[in-house]
Amino acid sequence: MHVFFDLDGTLTDPRIGIVRCFQYALRELGCPSPSDGQLVQYIGPPLRESFALILESTDDELIGKAVTLYRRRFSSTGMFENTVYPGIANALAELQSYDVLLYVVTSKPTVFSTQILTHFGLRRFFQNTYGSELDGRRSRKEELIAHVLAEESIQASKAVMVGDREHDIAGALANGVTPVGVLWGYGSRQELTAAGTFLLAENPDSLVKVFTSNSPLQGTLIRSR
Repeated sequence: MHVFFDLDGTLTDPRIGIVRCFQYALRELGCPSPSDGQLVQYIGPPLRESFALILESTDDELIGKAVTLYRRRFSSTGMFENTVYPGIANALAELQSYDVLLYVVTSKPTVFSTQILTHFGLRRFFQNTYGSELDGRRSRKEELIAHVLAEESIQASKAVMVGDREHDIAGALANGVTPVGVLWGYGSRQELTAAGTFLLAENPDSLVKVFTSNSPLQGTLIRSR
């Protein structure tokens, strides 16, 4: 079994850094900023998609400037204004004790996601890290998951995608991968179930139970190593 993990809202809580980077970009552009609470809804989706909504614009040049400004602050400061969710390290260690391989599969550019995982001591749990490119390629979860399956020669029926937003669920289903929604991030139970998953974890401590107790995934973590 291969388990793919989203990063933002699933492994770490990036709220402070992401909100401040959105605010910085909008301020530099001379544009009004939504409130902190409103900006939270844009944690998870691809960055260009989020700025298109925030700016209410389809102007590629304007959106590109916003992304560049956001990344200016994110690369120096914002990515570290972040915390690992309590219980995540224990959950990953427990999953590793079974016959599974773990991967990070995130819309965040790989150059940032690998630094975040290393900084917070999580890189050791994962076989590989897959993210988008800085030019926007593979920022959509459908495309990214398809890429991971091909690169790692993984059968979709033997993979699970764990994430907190509808994009994680939709990307998994588009590729025949089983989605598991987590409720400690930025997507609600309603959002996740509407996207198509009925497998939900209330907190990191209960994540392994999704695979081992009372679910269609029961028994897929075949044995302890």
